[in-house]
Amino acid sequence: MKKLYVLMLTVLLSLSLSPLAFGKEVLNVATEAGFMPFEYVGEETGELEGFDMDLIRAVGEVLDMEVKIDNISWDGLIPALLNNNYQAVIAGVTITPERQENVNFSNPYFESVLTIVTKESATDVASLADLAGKVAAVQISTTGDFTAGDLHDEGLLKSLSRFDTVADAMQAVIIGAADVVVVDLPVAEAYLEANPLAPLKTVGAVSDDEYYGIAVHKSNEKLLEQINAALDELQKNGTYDEIYQKWFGASASKEN
Repeated sequence: MKKLYVLMLTVLLSLSLSPLAFGKEVLNVATEAGFMPFEYVGEETGELEGFDMDLIRAVGEVLDMEVKIDNISWDGLIPALLNNNYQAVIAGVTITPERQENVNFSNPYFESVLTIVTKESATDVASLADLAGKVAAVQISTTGDFTAGDLHDEGLLKSLSRFDTVADAMQAVIIGAADVVVVDLPVAEAYLEANPLAPLKTVGAVSDDEYYGIAVHKSNEKLLEQINAALDELQKNGTYDEIYQKWFGASASKEN
């Protein structure tokens, strides 16, 4: 009888220590909330909002997981993932061969393209080739940074200024500290919509298409499969289109 009691106590104790004992399994996610309309802190709510935020929460619903999201610095996202501080990163992260050497990516969930933001009065910039002799501003470690960095290394740019956020890069152009910002087109459009008095404009697409993915640790193949399955389900059941419509005013199928 005593042995049975000890066995029952051991089972109950192990269950009490399980992450499922007090609710759903938790998906710990990192983002950098300075990338409207994908992730930002709502002025009225103080909560993390945006296309990516809605999408990862919808992924959590499909997987029956509680999604907890932390807002950290952009250049700390991949290191934090590699250190297993988080299980996933979603922050408008472009899938590149260099990044794929360190982390795995989900199937692409968004198609984007780079643009150049200039002063509203500027008339001499329409493409990357027109950046000769210009001072460019970028958000650090983004594809805009990588592209501008290559131009700088080639001697095309006069100089390159790197900032922690897109807003800081835009401000550099506004105050005359930089001539242009190289940034993702949807992000530039969202910034201009949120700041209609900013004396800035975009010149349209200036690069080939790029694709965003959800990053996970290379050792977590099970989670990668789960996320891909959830993204497929969100496409099939119409939830993805609903989220896309909310943030971009059109269905994803029409855009693509």
